[in-house]
Amino acid sequence: MEKTQSKTIITVVGKDTVGIIAKVCTYLSEQHINVLDISQTIIDGFFNMMMIVDLNTSKTPFAECSAALEKLGEEIGVTIKCQREEIFDMMHRI
Repeated sequence: MEKTQSKTIITVVGKDTVGIIAKVCTYLSEQHINVLDISQTIIDGFFNMMMIVDLNTSKTPFAECSAALEKLGEEIGVTIKCQREEIFDMMHRI
């Protein structure tokens, strides 16, 4: 039987610098986290990226992944936040 996707929303915001996407995607790849969709923009020197990822194939629990990405963000000078899809949906209902 096929597993259902365990979707997580990742947002990355901060001053634009070289390598932000590469570093975030390298971490995700190392954790066997599949990127389902990605959107990024740079406006007046500010970087904004939103990703939808599937944690199903990762052995890393959500909380550990979220903490590691937050720490990575601090190291590269951006803010990285993770939210489970169902929480994100509830927060953004009209």
